[in-house]
Amino acid sequence: MIALSLAEIAEIVGGKTHDIPDPAILVTGSVVIDSRAVEPGSLFAAFSGDKADGHDFAERAVAQGAVAVLAARPVPAPAIVVDDVQAALGRLARAVVERLGTQVVALTGSAGKTSTKDLVAQVLRRKAPTVFTPGSLNNEIGLPLTALTATAETEHLVLEMGARGIGHIRYLTGLTPPRIGLVLNVGTAHIGEFGGREQIAVAKGELVESLPPAEEGGIAVLNADDPLVRAMSTRTRARVVLFGEAADAAVRAENVRLTEHGQPSFTLHTPTGCSDVTMRLYGEHHVSNALAAAAVAHELGMPVDEIASALSEAGSLSRWRMEVTERPDGVTIVNDAYNANPESMRAALRALAAMGEAARAKGGRTWAVLGMMAELGDEALAEHDAVGRLAVRLNVGKLVAVGGREASWLQLGAYNEGSWGEESVHVSDAQAAVDLLRSELRPGDVVLVKASRSVGLEKVAEALLEGEGAVR
Repeated sequence: MIALSLAEIAEIVGGKTHDIPDPAILVTGSVVIDSRAVEPGSLFAAFSGDKADGHDFAERAVAQGAVAVLAARPVPAPAIVVDDVQAALGRLARAVVERLGTQVVALTGSAGKTSTKDLVAQVLRRKAPTVFTPGSLNNEIGLPLTALTATAETEHLVLEMGARGIGHIRYLTGLTPPRIGLVLNVGTAHIGEFGGREQIAVAKGELVESLPPAEEGGIAVLNADDPLVRAMSTRTRARVVLFGEAADAAVRAENVRLTEHGQPSFTLHTPTGCSDVTMRLYGEHHVSNALAAAAVAHELGMPVDEIASALSEAGSLSRWRMEVTERPDGVTIVNDAYNANPESMRAALRALAAMGEAARAKGGRTWAVLGMMAELGDEALAEHDAVGRLAVRLNVGKLVAVGGREASWLQLGAYNEGSWGEESVHVSDAQAAVDLLRSELRPGDVVLVKASRSVGLEKVAEALLEGEGAVR
């Protein structure tokens, strides 16, 4: 964070200093919420959670080098005491971003947010110093913490924004007002909480509503291929830029194809020219993500050849998202277990199917190890059944459905699609899946592992890669 005195921070957040010998002392390090992450010059923000209360670690944080604690009550350490630590953190983030004058690029969508954010960041940092959301820290705490890592050298601040209800994104844009807003898609993630795709569109569209008008530099980057996203053009005063495969998209892809290993290749078209892209990432769904990143970069002045080069070199920066690892014995593990919804599940299965073409040439097979997709509400049965059926239609070699009721729906969908007998199996837990796979995998096989985060199927991928066969 830029250096601020404790007195300045107290004024910004509306707090009172407590047991601070010198209010002129500067915070020169990071703002952290985990006392183990404290470094000299840090500000430790004490949150009260279900499992631990940060106020109990105030003394330890200061002993490890924190200048002071941002707290909701007095603690036995130098502190700035506020009514609400979360609100104070947000006010501090907004003040820092405003002082820096950094270009804020915010993005949201039902699927692909983190992968696209990573692509945008990797492209933009070719142009100038860029700070971006680590992993999926896209909520009311993670977003300001990311913003507070910006420095005077930071030119671009790329922020992922998540939502579990109406008003969530509006709140986040109030913390770090964006100039460029990117909306990827409106799908069925969290549909059980929202109540329908139309309500999800209302929530996601809060991003473009927050943008400044076109004459002040506001830019809304919208997916031309998603009708609910395209319709958001009427909800913003910003200039609208469309991306996608639609003919009227300013940034679009042509000649889309997959390499023999399942990596997308296409010709990138922009208003200033075109260039070829072959990505290191896996799955055709990354074409849309790449176009979104290209549209943002183009609006920020990057030449098309440089954008294409950056997209071709970009990798996965976040864990458990289509992580492809080949074992010494020739078995390939695709760990996409960070999260799952119907859209991302279908995209991952299509990527697996594409990779399977090369696998079959070597005598290998494709395995889909799938678990529950959470928060689908009344749509859960239909969506799990549809995913099971899709696995059959894509000629996946074997489906291993892991878990309880939802997993049984996956397996039943595959069975009912026809022609499948022992190709689909339902197992109780991750360890059972590992035991099955270890007994049946052979060189050349490709194994996709995917489910909602709460299922913890990353343990399957990790056990298979460690070669120990035990879930930890």
